[in-house]
Amino acid sequence: MSEQNKRVVMSYVDAFNRGDLDAVCAMFAPDALIYGALGWGGLDTARPLWEQLMRCFQLSLEVDALAAEGDAVVVRYTERGRSVQSFRGSPVTGKDYEVQAMEWFVVKEGHIERRWGVRDTASMFRQMALPLP
Repeated sequence: MSEQNKRVVMSYVDAFNRGDLDAVCAMFAPDALIYGALGWGGLDTARPLWEQLMRCFQLSLEVDALAAEGDAVVVRYTERGRSVQSFRGSPVTGKDYEVQAMEWFVVKEGHIERRWGVRDTASMFRQMALPLP
């Protein structure tokens, strides 16, 4: 089960890196809960935020470590991106960022039911010379 759940999470990472928002969302159960640095909610809350992050920062996730036990999968990333479009009214700086990020998933029956994500958002925005959201 743990290996199968790792594959689900790696498919999520691959879709995120391709900027394929539909594929990212398809990895989640319809009633999934998603917790992150800017709030929490269902796909209806996360999808617009993910779309903004993908469009404005062209972020990519490099998996540094992956572990699973039962239905839990945890990933440590190096996240990189660049300010290429305005995010919530902020200026576009063209500056890059690199931060460490972690996500914890609960995967059941091939879909992500819960996801908790943490990253150093303050460092991310400071590196891009942007005000905090």
